[in-house]
Amino acid sequence: MSARGRSYRYVGPVELKAAVRPGSGGRRISSAADFGRWVAERSAAELAEPFTFVVGTDGVLRLAPRRSEHVACAGGDMVLSAGEISFMHEAGRWAAGEISNHSTGYCPDVSSWSTVARALDDLELGRPFGFTHEVVFRRCPGCQEHNIVREDDFVCVFCGGDLPESWNVDPAA
Repeated sequence: MSARGRSYRYVGPVELKAAVRPGSGGRRISSAADFGRWVAERSAAELAEPFTFVVGTDGVLRLAPRRSEHVACAGGDMVLSAGEISFMHEAGRWAAGEISNHSTGYCPDVSSWSTVARALDDLELGRPFGFTHEVVFRRCPGCQEHNIVREDDFVCVFCGGDLPESWNVDPAA
C-alpha cells in the first residue's frame, strides 16, 4: 500500500498488457490548466460518452477514449484506481458526472474512491461523493476466476463457490 492508498497490478489478459507500448498511456492531467486544454480538444460527441480513466501511483488522473484498455491508459503501470468517468459543464465549470470503478483489468476495490476524489479535487473539478456505480470484484478461492459480485450475492458464477467479503483479486497484494 502506498501513502496514497492501495495500488493495483494489472490482472487482466496478458496479451493486452503485452500490446502496451512506451508512451501509449492516457493523457496525464495534473492541473486544472491541463484539464482545460484536454477538454477543449474534445468534440461534443466525445464528451457525450464516458472516458477510460486511471489514477496512477503518483496520484495523477490519466484519461483515454472510452474503448481504450485501462492497462494502455496506465502505460502498463500499477494504479491507485481505474474505471470510467464522464464530464459535464454546469454553472460555468466542469465537473465529473458519472464515475465507476469498472475495470476488469485492474479490478479496483470500491475503497479506491478516495484516490479518485483526491485526483479530481487536485484539478478543481466538481465531483460526486462516491462512485456513482460501484463494482465489487472478487477472486474465487476455489477456481481462481475473477467475479463481479451482483446484488450482494457472494457466490462464484463459474463454480458456485463462496466468495470472500473482502477484496482479494490480486493474490500478491
